[in-house]
Amino acid sequence: MNKAELIEAIAASTDLPKATAGRALDAITGAISSALQNGESVSLVGFGTFAVKARAARDGRNPQTGATIKIAAAKLPGFKAGKTLKDAVN
Repeated sequence: MNKAELIEAIAASTDLPKATAGRALDAITGAISSALQNGESVSLVGFGTFAVKARAARDGRNPQTGATIKIAAAKLPGFKAGKTLKDAVN
């Protein structure tokens, strides 16, 4: 499912126009992004939790030359599915 299909599904289930559903989806993704940028987590009970995960710096190898390279530490967005979502998938 892509963004347009998700907007159509939201519009159909809530009896909202597609434009309004699109703005609502953009507002949700924007709020989640802003919270993650501030280092906060976002918990949606039953669905899951979005959180920032830290990845430590490490050594890697260039596959072409075999030379060792330094890979910098990074912060990554992560998602952990909630029980209701896991049960729905299984």
